[in-house]
Amino acid sequence: MRRREFVTLVGGAVAALPRIALGHQQSGIKRIGVLSQGSIHNHPTPEFREFLKRLRELGWTENQNFLIEWRFSEGSAVPLAQLATELVEKNVDVIVAFSTPAARAAKQATTAIPIVAIAMADPVEDELVATLARPGGNVTGTAFLGPELVSRRLQLLKELVPRLSRAAVLWHPRAYGERTMAGMLKEIESAAQTLETKLQFVAVAGPDDLEPAFSAMVKERADGLIVFPSPILFGQYPRIVALAANNRLPAIYAAREGVELGGLDSYGVNLDDLSRATAIYLEKILKGAKPAELPVQRAAKFELAINLKTAKALGLTVTRDFLLIADEVIE
Repeated sequence: MRRREFVTLVGGAVAALPRIALGHQQSGIKRIGVLSQGSIHNHPTPEFREFLKRLRELGWTENQNFLIEWRFSEGSAVPLAQLATELVEKNVDVIVAFSTPAARAAKQATTAIPIVAIAMADPVEDELVATLARPGGNVTGTAFLGPELVSRRLQLLKELVPRLSRAAVLWHPRAYGERTMAGMLKEIESAAQTLETKLQFVAVAGPDDLEPAFSAMVKERADGLIVFPSPILFGQYPRIVALAANNRLPAIYAAREGVELGGLDSYGVNLDDLSRATAIYLEKILKGAKPAELPVQRAAKFELAINLKTAKALGLTVTRDFLLIADEVIE
């Protein structure tokens, strides 16, 4: 079964993979800076493998016609500004940024070097591009437009948990820009009102906040859990899934990795598809295309996954109609 890992940040420390010394002065060799919220220890993630695979299909092979300058950090967005500045000082030809915070840091560091971003939330609201059709600056790439999905996740959770009267929302307030986060809150509050469901917002700033967050959910007798999209929360999916199971909380995730780890269900984009699409953009830019003229590509498909073993453990009945709309059923 395919497993995709969203990139997560790694603990405040700056890490970089060993540089390959050959060819920086070699004619025709392109230098690509990779700015990731992920861990050097988890590299390469499945979606980055898909990214490189698509580049190879397009005729680009690492250490032959391009070199990579890697930059990672752990658990915090704070180091991203420094890492982006390092890539600019290296005078890379293009910066590949994984997720919105990395793209924002890169854009703040340079207006000249092209930036290709993978899986941005809402690049317009996050002020990364002027419009999706005509970005207008030095940033382009792919986006999943987070605010538009959160209401659907609450609906899906309600279908699986008919008794749902109080839903906890696990969120990282600084995951994306203020306008994007405000849009997510507005969407889910509107959906909750329609579905007559009370919401309990439980904010986390980092991994240390997770256990207290679940204690608060249990104390308020939440009937279910919605995990908001966030690079930091994605990196904590194994712990979140375990805590949800220990507290018998049905949970819906923003990415199917949560279901593959044992969570109840998920609704979100296909990250491998976004990675492959972004590789095409990088190839165009390496051949001279301008980010300002490359429309941001929105995710064309959203996938629903369900873990029947988890549903059974929680005493939930999954209807035939629900199974018919699911893209992946884990038994």
